[in-house]
Amino acid sequence: MTEPTTHVPRRIAAVIVNSLKGGVVPRVGLPYVTVGREREIQALLHDLELVADGGASFRFLVGRYGSGKSFLLQTIRNHAMGRGFVVCDADLSPERRFQGGNGQGLATYRELIRNLSTKTRPEGGALNLILDRWVSNVQAQVQVEDGLVPEDAGFSPAMEARILSTVQSLQELVHGYDFARLLTMYWHAHLEGDDDTKANVTRWFRGEYRNKTEARQELGVNIAIGDDDWYDYLKLFAAFLRGAGYQGLVVLVDELVNLYKIPNAISRQYNYEKILTMYNDTLQGKASHLGIIMSGTPQTIQDRRRGLYSYEALRSRLTQGRFAQGGFADLLAPVIELQPLTHEELLVLVEKLADIHAGLFGYERTIGQDDLMAFLQAEFGRVGADTHLTPREVIRDFVELLDILFQNPQLDAADLLGSEQFQTPVAAPRPAPTRRANMPAEAVAPTSLAAAGQGHVSPAQATPRQQDEFAEFKI
Repeated sequence: MTEPTTHVPRRIAAVIVNSLKGGVVPRVGLPYVTVGREREIQALLHDLELVADGGASFRFLVGRYGSGKSFLLQTIRNHAMGRGFVVCDADLSPERRFQGGNGQGLATYRELIRNLSTKTRPEGGALNLILDRWVSNVQAQVQVEDGLVPEDAGFSPAMEARILSTVQSLQELVHGYDFARLLTMYWHAHLEGDDDTKANVTRWFRGEYRNKTEARQELGVNIAIGDDDWYDYLKLFAAFLRGAGYQGLVVLVDELVNLYKIPNAISRQYNYEKILTMYNDTLQGKASHLGIIMSGTPQTIQDRRRGLYSYEALRSRLTQGRFAQGGFADLLAPVIELQPLTHEELLVLVEKLADIHAGLFGYERTIGQDDLMAFLQAEFGRVGADTHLTPREVIRDFVELLDILFQNPQLDAADLLGSEQFQTPVAAPRPAPTRRANMPAEAVAPTSLAAAGQGHVSPAQATPRQQDEFAEFKI
């Protein structure tokens, strides 16, 4: 048996166990359960070094449901905060996209700003902390370099000059003048103790003003962050954060599948255009101190009818070259495809989970190395495991096994592993059929006549919907 896992605080252990059993990634405690993915992590950490040096990066993480995309995103999030970056993350949904007619793009921006996180505020909501730190940094520079203290008569003019020189570089960017003006407004409100103005400026940065009229009435500025230009303000934030003492801004976007699910083809193309804009800006050097990582399923990226590859400009940029298709993984490419964890890595993972579970519920761990190996052998011995089993399902089954053994001390792990219920085949993931606006419900379910038990259907006899299925079928 290997060395026991480092003691995990019970609060963090509870979050880890409950999150993993529920199929979601815990926001805290990831270092206690992180295994594998060394090459992918090193490639993404190399991107962070480029961002810290003033560059920009853009990556896609591609993997099936439950393969560890969100886990890897959260791991990079923790690494980035530990290295002095500000991190913001958001999950896309029907209400949050990159572009939309009902403010879905602005909703994504608001979610990103709401989740701004730093090393000292990892749970999010760090906007005010960042602004206050910027003011404190400028004050410290005036005190150290100019030899002035707040009581001196020349302290305030020196602060004003420093702040103007700091924000002057932002004015060269799109919307930079108004952004710099609001930063100066925040500094004056901080100096005068005007909490109302500080709150209004913070609201503006969060994108909470619905239109220019509201912003003009409360702040005197003729602009408000909108659905079309919110990405420009992310670039401004990235440049500003460097001057505030941080290494840069890292943006994490999960659940790209929600763009794939958009029923309207034109709306999908607008969203893919926004992704293309971000991609071009980062790789062409138009953005600085900005790193973007997005994750999605293979179908979301590679589908030529609805996925990112349906937008030819993206497909030609993201598709693999001839050498990478020969079985050699290129982790410096824009798209990183996640490979399954090895059996050895999963063995280390389940042993860590067994130690954490025992520490959480206060019992002596009884499940041994042989039981862990038997569990993995039983998992991967099921029908369909080679193609359909994912780390999420392995972890969920193992935590469930630990819970049952804890609640029923008379049971033996070997008995449970040999039961018929544990030998059931692994279900293949199947995306839910999408119903078009002009399609009757009976055309959606069942998906095909053959699936409904009405015999074989040839492509020539199939309806247009069924012909799509034959076109997508692969051997």
